[in-house]
Amino acid sequence: MKQIEGGVCAAAGFTAAGVYCGIRKNKTKKDLALIVSEKRAACACVYTQNLVKGAPIAVTKRNVADGYASAIICNSGNANTCNANGVEIAETMCDLLGKALGIPAFDVVVASTGVIGKPLSIEPIAGGIPSLIESLGDDSDGAARAIMTTDVKKKEIAVEFSVGGTTCKIGGIAKGSGMIQPNMATMLGFITTDAAINPAMLQKALSSDVPESFNMVSIDGDTSTNDMVTILANGMAGNEEIAEAGADFDSFCAALGMVTQYLSRAIAGDGEGASKLLICAVSGAAGKGDAKKLAKSVINSPLVKCAMFGADANWGRVLCALGYAGVAVDVSKVGVRFSSAAGEIEVCKNGMGVDFSEELAKAVLSESEITIAVTLGDGDASATAFGCDLTYDYVKINGDYRT
Repeated sequence: MKQIEGGVCAAAGFTAAGVYCGIRKNKTKKDLALIVSEKRAACACVYTQNLVKGAPIAVTKRNVADGYASAIICNSGNANTCNANGVEIAETMCDLLGKALGIPAFDVVVASTGVIGKPLSIEPIAGGIPSLIESLGDDSDGAARAIMTTDVKKKEIAVEFSVGGTTCKIGGIAKGSGMIQPNMATMLGFITTDAAINPAMLQKALSSDVPESFNMVSIDGDTSTNDMVTILANGMAGNEEIAEAGADFDSFCAALGMVTQYLSRAIAGDGEGASKLLICAVSGAAGKGDAKKLAKSVINSPLVKCAMFGADANWGRVLCALGYAGVAVDVSKVGVRFSSAAGEIEVCKNGMGVDFSEELAKAVLSESEITIAVTLGDGDASATAFGCDLTYDYVKINGDYRT
C-alpha cells in the first residue's frame, strides 16, 4: 500500500471538475464540484447526527437507498439548510445533472455547504452544470477547491493497494474548517475507488472506519447540519468482488483507513484560524470508549487549545479536561507528555507535576504539529483524537461568517 497522486481521479473510471457558477460573491473561488463514475458504482454514506439536517441529505438518503450511484454534485457558499424549498432545490440539482449526463436523477449524490438559512437559487447551478460537465477530466484539484468554504488548504489524497493480487486505487477529497465535531463523518468527504465491493460490505467498511477517523476530529465542538461522507466503488480494477469478511476486505479497509486518517488530520490542521495541529494520544484506558471520550475531551478544551496557541505548557488544563470527561480515571496514575519536531518533554507523572525546562517546553509547543500524550493506569485501551489550537482568527472568522 502506498500513497499516490490523483485524488478522486486516481481510481479507474472517475473524472471530476470544479467551476465558479455564481453562488459565491468571490468570483475567484470555485463553488460547484462534480465527480462522475464511468460505471454505476456501489455507494455508501454516513450522515450528520444533528437533528437539523440540510435538504441535500434527505435527497441523497433517498437516492442511494438501493446502494448505488453514478455521480456526486456539491455546491459551496450555501448550505441549503432550513430553506422552505430546500428539498426542491436539491432534487432539481439531481434532475438537471441526471439529464445532462444521461443518468437517472436517483443515481446522483447531492451535497451543499456554506451559510445556513440563506435562500439558494437554482439559477446559478443550472447555468453552471454545462460548463461543469464540459470541464470533466483529471481535475480532482478543481473539485477539492470547489467544496471549500473557510478552508485555507485543499484536502486530497490517493492510495494504491492490492486486493487478491489485483492492484486497486482509492482516493478522496474533503472540506472542513469550522463547525466540526462530526459524530459521524467530516463536514463533507467524497471518496472513490475502483475496487469491486458490494454495497453491504462497502457500507460496513465505511461505518466501521468513521468512528476511528472523522469521528475523532473536533475543531470547535459544533456538529454541522450538512456533515456527510460518501464513497463510490465502481469495480473497474477487475478484482473479484468483495462480498464477505476476509483478507480482501481487510486490505480494502486498511486502504480506506489510510485515506480517512489523512483527511482527518488535514481537516484538524486546517481548523478555522488554526496555527497548529493538535493530536491527543491516550493510552492505558479501561476501555476503547473511555479512551475516545478522554482524548476528545482534551482536544475540545478551549483552555488547552489556548495554551497550545500560546506555547504554554499548562498541563493542569489537560488533567482538568480528563477529569470532567465523564470517565472514571485514577488520577494518581496519569502522566502527560508534549512532543513535536522540536523534541519531547514530560510535564506530569502520577498525577503531579515534575520539574521541566520551560525553554524546551516553549520550543516543543511552538511547532506546527503537537502531540499531547496521556498515559493512564486503568487498562490497555487507546485512542487518538485530532484538533487544533484556538487563535484570535477563529473569532474574527466566525464573528462575520454570514455577512
